Amino acid sequence: MTVYTAAESTSPARPAHQILQVGPVNPAVAATLASEFGALQLPDGPERAEFLLQHADGVRVAVCSGRVGVDTDLMRQLPNLEAIVNFGVGYDASDVKQAKERGIAISNTPDVLTDCVADTALALYLDVLRQTTAADRFVRRGEWESTPSYPLAVRASGKKVGILGLGRIGKAIAKRLQAFGCEIHYHNRRAVEGSGFTYHDSPAALAEAVEVLVVATAGGPATARLVDADVLAKLGSDGYLVNIARGTVVDEQALVSDLVEGRLAGAGLDVFASEPHVPAELFGLENVVLLPHIGSGTHETRADMAALTLENLRSYLHQGSLVTPVS
Repeated sequence: MTVYTAAESTSPARPAHQILQVGPVNPAVAATLASEFGALQLPDGPERAEFLLQHADGVRVAVCSGRVGVDTDLMRQLPNLEAIVNFGVGYDASDVKQAKERGIAISNTPDVLTDCVADTALALYLDVLRQTTAADRFVRRGEWESTPSYPLAVRASGKKVGILGLGRIGKAIAKRLQAFGCEIHYHNRRAVEGSGFTYHDSPAALAEAVEVLVVATAGGPATARLVDADVLAKLGSDGYLVNIARGTVVDEQALVSDLVEGRLAGAGLDVFASEPHVPAELFGLENVVLLPHIGSGTHETRADMAALTLENLRSYLHQGSLVTPVS
């Protein structure tokens, strides 16, 4: 088994770095973890307790996906953990608060997935307004022959669109929507200087001002249910919601209720509160587009994410620093 010592370690008593793979990760990353780094894999079920009893003290680096992370209990059981190398831009599945308190560094894979996630947001935007996949189902069910005129959809160009979270991905979404002649509004914790877009000081104020609300903010405790029942009410019965961020950012129960009862015109959703669970009430709604969290799901982007994940790992092991640390 290959192990790596810390770059600046001078104490012969300090254990070598052992890498732990937590949950499933990208196949290319998993293969390299096994072949190049001799990483351990954290088991599920009753074997986990015995595994941690044997190996927890030696683990210095954990590698995980944005969906699994190193949660509160696991982090507490890894007393010598130094770094979490995360495959994905989101890292809210890890206990960020505990990591900060313990000085555990975390990396993610920003930038390389920005364009594909923004493309997915645009696809959902066009689909839910123009009812593309709903019309496709209409044809496949053979209904075109008996009902020649498919119901009218909604124009996608020239809309007032609000972006909740004008970061890298939010800006990329705005750029795409500008090509459709859309008027861009946004809410951040603070105004983005020089954006040229209209700033609103709360999610509710943003929702009230626009026709479509696109959720592109980070996940985690700070943004949990940021889009609550009040925000959805401000968006109104003619409004649409697109979410490519995290399902936890939206009050899912309120969203489902509004969609079922017609208090919202439609939604395009790539993420959900308890993935892979999707509320069954949404399955029969033709005005809702449901995707299985595929925002960055292209061959090219996943290859770039894998390369950056491994670059972060190698950098930490050999230099003691991460290439793309999160703040």
